[in-house]
Amino acid sequence: MSRGLVQCTCHTGYTLTQDGKTCRDVDECADEGYCSQGCTNIEGGFHCWCVQGYELRPDKRSCKALGPEPVLLFANRIDIRQVLPHRSEYTLLLNNLENAIALDFHHSEELVFWSDVTLDRIMRASLNGSNVEEVVSTGLESPGGLAIDWIHNKLYWTDSGTSRIEVANLDGTQRKVLLWQRMEKPRAIALHPMEGKIYWTDWGNMPCIEYANMDGTNRKIIADTHLFWPNGLTIDYASHRIYWVDAKHHVIERADLDGKNRKAVISQGLPHPFAITVFEDSLYWTDWHTKSINSANKFTGKNQEVIRNKLHFPMDIHTLHPQRQPAGGRNRCGSNNGGCSHLCLPSNKTYTCACPTGLDKFLLFTRRTDIRRISFDNEDKLDDVIPLADIRNAVALDWDSSERYIYWTDVTTDSINRAKWDGSKQEVVVDTSLESPAGLAIDWLTHKLYWTDAGTDRIEVSNTDGSMRTVLIWENLDRPRDIVVDPIGGFMYWTDWGANPKIERAGMDASNRTVIISTNLTWPNGLAIDYSTERLYWADASIKTIEYGNFDGSGRQVLIGSQLPHPFGLTLHEDRIYWTDWQSKSIQSADKLTGLDRRTLAENLENLMDIHMFHHHRTKVQTPCSVNNGGCSHLCLLAPAPKASSCACPTGINLQADGKTCTHAMNSFLVFARRTDIRMISLDIPYFADVVLPVKGVRKFSMEHHYECFPAPAGKVYWSDSTLKKISRANINGSEYEDIISAGLMTTDGLAVDSVGRKIYWTDTGTNRIEVANLNGSMRKVLVWQNLDSPRAIALFHEMGYMYWTDWGEHAKLERSSMDGSDRVVLINNNLGWPNGLAVDRAGSQLLWADAHTEVSRIEASDLNGSNRRTLVSPVQHPYGLTLLGPHMYWTDWQSRSIHRADKDTGANTITVRSNLPGLMDIQAVDRASSLGFNKCGRRNGGCSHLCLPRHNVTSCACPTGILLKSDGRSCDNLPETFLLFSNRVSVRRISLDTNDHTDVYVPVPELHNVISLDYDSVERKLYYTDVSLDVIRRVNLDGSNMETVISQGLKTTDGLAVDWVARNMYWTDTGRNTIEVAHLDGTSRKVLVNNSLDEPRAIAVFPSKG
Repeated sequence: MSRGLVQCTCHTGYTLTQDGKTCRDVDECADEGYCSQGCTNIEGGFHCWCVQGYELRPDKRSCKALGPEPVLLFANRIDIRQVLPHRSEYTLLLNNLENAIALDFHHSEELVFWSDVTLDRIMRASLNGSNVEEVVSTGLESPGGLAIDWIHNKLYWTDSGTSRIEVANLDGTQRKVLLWQRMEKPRAIALHPMEGKIYWTDWGNMPCIEYANMDGTNRKIIADTHLFWPNGLTIDYASHRIYWVDAKHHVIERADLDGKNRKAVISQGLPHPFAITVFEDSLYWTDWHTKSINSANKFTGKNQEVIRNKLHFPMDIHTLHPQRQPAGGRNRCGSNNGGCSHLCLPSNKTYTCACPTGLDKFLLFTRRTDIRRISFDNEDKLDDVIPLADIRNAVALDWDSSERYIYWTDVTTDSINRAKWDGSKQEVVVDTSLESPAGLAIDWLTHKLYWTDAGTDRIEVSNTDGSMRTVLIWENLDRPRDIVVDPIGGFMYWTDWGANPKIERAGMDASNRTVIISTNLTWPNGLAIDYSTERLYWADASIKTIEYGNFDGSGRQVLIGSQLPHPFGLTLHEDRIYWTDWQSKSIQSADKLTGLDRRTLAENLENLMDIHMFHHHRTKVQTPCSVNNGGCSHLCLLAPAPKASSCACPTGINLQADGKTCTHAMNSFLVFARRTDIRMISLDIPYFADVVLPVKGVRKFSMEHHYECFPAPAGKVYWSDSTLKKISRANINGSEYEDIISAGLMTTDGLAVDSVGRKIYWTDTGTNRIEVANLNGSMRKVLVWQNLDSPRAIALFHEMGYMYWTDWGEHAKLERSSMDGSDRVVLINNNLGWPNGLAVDRAGSQLLWADAHTEVSRIEASDLNGSNRRTLVSPVQHPYGLTLLGPHMYWTDWQSRSIHRADKDTGANTITVRSNLPGLMDIQAVDRASSLGFNKCGRRNGGCSHLCLPRHNVTSCACPTGILLKSDGRSCDNLPETFLLFSNRVSVRRISLDTNDHTDVYVPVPELHNVISLDYDSVERKLYYTDVSLDVIRRVNLDGSNMETVISQGLKTTDGLAVDWVARNMYWTDTGRNTIEVAHLDGTSRKVLVNNSLDEPRAIAVFPSKG
């Protein structure tokens, strides 16, 4: 120290001022990173503090997050993994992914979300890896960023392909395009739901970082200099900062939430940073080049470490920890969704109600395999796909704003379908008897669906749910294409591009049909009505024009006659006309009055079909149908003035003389079975149209129809299902469906109902039997069981007491017996191949049969005793079912897939009734006007206790299978005298030893699972049995009544059971417990008799008379 100089110093926390003598307080808080989060300067010192959810560590400077250990969650293209930053522990969360890029999580709901840019989908799963499901599956091109609002439960994502930021609920519903203007390639996105803000990066031609309110308002740029590829983005909620990486400038930067105080944190050792996250005092980021996850101090950029390297392809990264989604934020939408009907979006300190994109007005169009919409809510008019399943070839389209449904036809699945405009509630409306439904129109006033079918050449109508369908026009149509309706004027218009192309109109009830345009047309395609100017517009794809005229065809003018390579669909809205074009693959519009001001709305769209503008302003007026359905019992259809409406009936049913009411049902009709359904064709009306019998759960049929004259007014259909091995019945309208025989059937190929004697007869080629039962299936009896090879068709002649059947076994034959199985004779046994259908012509006293013969198939006839045999129709392809009505015979043909008709006496005048019906089986003709005839068993059941069956000139009494008729010739016991009982695990059966047919009969015991042993108590006539699946011993009456469980505890595998009918005890063995036990028959006084020296005891028997 030099002489005389004084050196001053200060205490810790103070620093010397410039005069070198006085000390002043140091502001430690001005130093970046001095404290982790909060810092308060005090005289001569400072103290650090932490925000909610954190606590100060012992060093009194850094903050530790409360809660579990942090986990780094990252996308790795083919999988999503977790790594613990401090221990490098590494676990797989989801694998077998295509190309997972962006991800985020919802901590309290325990969900992880990710985007896949190969599948173009956003997916979600539970944080344990289960419950993987699609959230957004349409309208995405390159969803590179996503973020979860954990307070308001919303999903936000960026898409650099569509250049949009969108929002939706966490399940993908109520999706809305939030931002689309001045947006090029949005990439990373981060949310600050406590502040109601979204932040995102855009690496288009003008790279920038922006923020906006979470409802899309108040958008601001916070950085747009020294940026090239701003990739990752994260928000440090505790310190109110954002961090981002730029892969081109190789930096990690940070700034305040408004973009101020921007500064580089790390600017070396960053070859290609992609995504970034922050936790406590560390940054974590992924790098494409090094394929690693790295970390560093967030204040200084120092302490760089590699957390994990040699990864497949690390993409997005997040810290999975509750403090990364702090719970403190206020839900601005409250508990009632802010009172919004759809979306409630936070905005700064308040909220906004918003509608999903395309709710108010959008252009709908079909593209074969998808249906899209262009929303007119936002100026960019982007198209998005409506999420619908299984669209193969969608052509025609229409909509109904009252229930927000869209309707479309599919000419590959031959169906008409509908769904809500957002893709929910998708259902098939009509899917039978359609061949090429190419036009569709909605009457929005009476809620009817009109369609054209170019395959069947018909125009049909139904309710919008597909009910009450009927054919409106079936004559003189030649490939009808588009159809439009004008419910205000009561007319419908359609184009027809067959041999003589034309545009026609008729009342919507098919009245007043006229051709309005028939010249200068080649391929008239789309049609559209302009309700305001009362004009009809149409496009012609061959002449390449769009024209219009008045509703009656007058005043025809070309609107657009150039640059229309192949116009197809057409629609109008307000002052514009819109159309699709197959060849230019575009959607265009023009002024509807001048054809000028042409614009292209969308291009590069293959397979464009129909087009419509969905809006909420279709004219609503009162119609005659809106009051009491116009007085109609079924369909009320609009019509042009003066009558304004008329009544119509479902297909096949006639209107009664009052012009309002439909008859109950068809009077004469064909009913036929296909493998998948039962259909009817009315013979009351001037055209053949099949209607499906709406029976639930029906698969394969061969079946016979029966009409019940009394008391049911509608009649019943009986059918056999050879897959389910059942015989069932239902009313003609599909109600009261029930199974009447469900056991002991194998292949029931023939079925006949004796509607006079109220019996059902059937043949079974599997069991080789012919059986009979009451119409409800009771009192079943085997009639014929000997010398049957493959019995097929059966026909009855009640008045004569005869039944006839064909047998196509090795020696094909046609036989006859009385209806009780006696007096059996072979009528024909030569030159038969595969005798299929069989019918009795009572009026002409002849038999008719169809023979699918190997050499030449034919339909033959003979007298009722087999003589005078002759061929009626030959050749036919493969006839199966045969039936008669009036002067005609009808038959089904497997090979031609058709129903044919010919004169029954001569076989002449063959016509095809309906074609294109695969899987045709049996057919029956019904005439409900014809009298049923006299029931021989009508008086007191013919004096019989059980079955009364007709014989030639007499009747005979009969008993159910296995039971002998008593000596009085009239009555039967309920059980055989001597019989065997046996079980085959799932059923218990008996075989009578009294009769010589030895047919097994099912004992109707309920709930059998695995019956092993059984015994019979002849005193109380009860069956005792063990069920080792339920571990019980039960008893039941032989008619299936009064089932009770007598032992239900302490059984393992009861393989043997014996009843002591004298002392009223039962004995059983248990191989599982190696015991023999005894109890009273009701299960009381149970005790173990033997429990040592047994090794799997099985059978047991008792001999009570010897004890």
